[in-house]
Amino acid sequence: MHRGKGMKFVGDSRIPLEKKSNLPKDYSEYPGRTEAFWPNFLLKEWLVGAVFLVGFLSLTLAHPSPLEGMADPTSSGYIPLPDWYFLFLYELLKYEFASQDFILMGILVLPGIAFGALLLAPFLDNGPGRRPHQRPIAVGMMVLALASVIWLTYESAAKVDWEARAEANKPIPQGQEVDTEDPGYAIYENSCLSCHGETLQGGAAGPPLVGTDKSAEEIAKIAVEGIGSMPPEQFKGTEEELKQLVDFIVSVNESQ
Repeated sequence: MHRGKGMKFVGDSRIPLEKKSNLPKDYSEYPGRTEAFWPNFLLKEWLVGAVFLVGFLSLTLAHPSPLEGMADPTSSGYIPLPDWYFLFLYELLKYEFASQDFILMGILVLPGIAFGALLLAPFLDNGPGRRPHQRPIAVGMMVLALASVIWLTYESAAKVDWEARAEANKPIPQGQEVDTEDPGYAIYENSCLSCHGETLQGGAAGPPLVGTDKSAEEIAKIAVEGIGSMPPEQFKGTEEELKQLVDFIVSVNESQ
């Protein structure tokens, strides 16, 4: 049909009024090889994600992350640690081939090779098979990377005494008030304040005395015999003064 100069209709541009539902394709011709994204594949992904989330939350409740005190830039004895998902890189930097003169190898070259290999894995092994033995390069690289991360993370975490670390760096309650009129405070001021702070909050030379779970007898013994980096015979007062000091420290903790 010709209409106008140089114009020719070669098709029908009309749109039918009937609407058809958007059904997924029939995958019966390829049994076991593929499936519809909605709802089959997506439902499986949701189920796996829900199981992982429940397990992760259960682990968090069973083993909560210990809270520590505020960072003190004047403390040279504190050894910071990265989060657990970076512990494998932290451990890698302890080896001779990835530290000191070869630090660039540990922070750039080795991680770059590892992550670059994982990015290239789909292109290096692009066969049609989906089973592990049909994709040896990609599976081998993933197994090697996973084993290396697990081993380095375990080695890094196994050398840390987490309970002692949490005990030595407890969070300090803010705004703690002490009774400076208490007779034990004068003794504390002469014997303990320089290391443990004006309000028992701790300092560069001594841990906080607020929030301690030690008994009165244990506090008295530590004051006389010392503990850890605290040398013995720091307290040189009488037995009565020692009792007043211990009662003062206990009363501050009971008032929290």
